[in-house]
Amino acid sequence: MREILGRRRRLLSRRNGGRPEPIGAALTFATEWQWPVLPGVAPDPEGRARCACPDPECTVPGAHPFDPGLLAATTDARMVRWWWSERPNAPIILATGGRAPCAVSLPAPAAAHALDLLDRHGMRLGPVIAAPARWSLLVKPYSMEQLGELLYAKDFVPGSLRFHGEGGYIALPPSETGQGAVRWERAPLPGSAAPWVPDVEAVVDAVVDALTRTGVSAPES
Repeated sequence: MREILGRRRRLLSRRNGGRPEPIGAALTFATEWQWPVLPGVAPDPEGRARCACPDPECTVPGAHPFDPGLLAATTDARMVRWWWSERPNAPIILATGGRAPCAVSLPAPAAAHALDLLDRHGMRLGPVIAAPARWSLLVKPYSMEQLGELLYAKDFVPGSLRFHGEGGYIALPPSETGQGAVRWERAPLPGSAAPWVPDVEAVVDAVVDALTRTGVSAPES
């Protein structure tokens, strides 16, 4: 059965111009990594920068859940197959927290600079997701209390940093959203086990230090 599914995914990928089909990625996240996922709202077909949800001023077009809602996120293979069979191009939304990673995101230009500095200092990072406007660094699950203590202990935290914890969400590759494609800037290592991710304290400390020491601004985005 696994071999048949594998051939089907490769065939679908070729039909899609070589880009991986969302259903294959969604099944990997849900069944092999045990990350709860659900389909997001597709971009408005008549306006790529708009969202198909009812909010005319949606700030994350195509990159959020709507119907079903976030609480429907699951690791059940049958549900995932049904969702993406019905909506094959739907973005893949990860429900952060609990069993799944959380994330720290910042505007793309500042993120690219911060990652370059962290590489020079030899810091180990987990997977990094790049959307056109923002990049998200995956971290271990954390509680709101833990995050509050972490931020309280700091003299300064850039206002453009966002935290995707329990009850939050992010779009996963290879989603297509109203702002463009979501891709891996740092892809997980191949394998069946869920990727390693660092502690949120280490990531926040390193990112804030990298941005403040070099004077790089991270404007709101």
